[in-house]
Amino acid sequence: MADVICGLCPRHCHLREGQSGFCGARACVDGRMVCTNYGQLAAVALDPIEKKPLYHFHTGSVILSVGSYGCNLDCPFCQNHEISRARAGEVRTQVVSPETLVALAVEAREQRGSIGVAFTYNEPLVSYEYLLDCAPLLRAQGLAVVLVTNGQICEEPLQKLLPLVDAMNVDLKGFTQAYYDWLGGDLRTTQHTIVAAVAAGVHIEVTTLVIPGRNDDPEEIAAAAQWLASLSSDIPLHLSRYFPRYHCDIAPTPVAKLQQLQRVARQYLRYVHLGNV
Repeated sequence: MADVICGLCPRHCHLREGQSGFCGARACVDGRMVCTNYGQLAAVALDPIEKKPLYHFHTGSVILSVGSYGCNLDCPFCQNHEISRARAGEVRTQVVSPETLVALAVEAREQRGSIGVAFTYNEPLVSYEYLLDCAPLLRAQGLAVVLVTNGQICEEPLQKLLPLVDAMNVDLKGFTQAYYDWLGGDLRTTQHTIVAAVAAGVHIEVTTLVIPGRNDDPEEIAAAAQWLASLSSDIPLHLSRYFPRYHCDIAPTPVAKLQQLQRVARQYLRYVHLGNV
């Protein structure tokens, strides 16, 4: 049986029959690419929209937040590695069909005022087919579709998805390819996702987790802020404080450093927020 190449993200995993991709959520089954975490939810919660973080989208509201397992990056500092680096069978999940998810979202709206569904916690893009099936059903009910993502997705699937999305928080991990090499990703791909989302009219906010000695150079933050401002100076940037997690034992980001970088970024952007402080 022929091998398949996954066309979802820049890794382009070349998979033999039965083999899973790097993300752990996509595999070659019967000679075709299958989303193995389809509808397999590992986390469901009602969160403040600001936790995504989205500070300028339905401020003060709550949103039903769901996540599965798998991710196409390998960040040494991952905050949710228990599910993002898990594979099938390594984490407890519950099967939730798109129709059931919509019913849960409608119930959350009626009982708690939820505005929609945020696909978050792990990398939602590796559940691409589930997103495509859920998003139209949610929007038909007047519910918002939100993605919290690293933006590592190829052009064709991205363009198919964007018309179904209302808001995104995109992790701009750093602003050099050397930094992205540390994570196993591609800076230009994330940049393109942000550009395409802005062009499509999706509400965009951007988050950078600031790690001492890795991506905290003021010149790098200035370059990132200046680039975002070239798209729109109204794009909110969230500079988030890092704490040791997973395989990374670097000391926490000093609050004074975050405040310095906030001042730098505010030379170019109207909205620069600090997180985890």
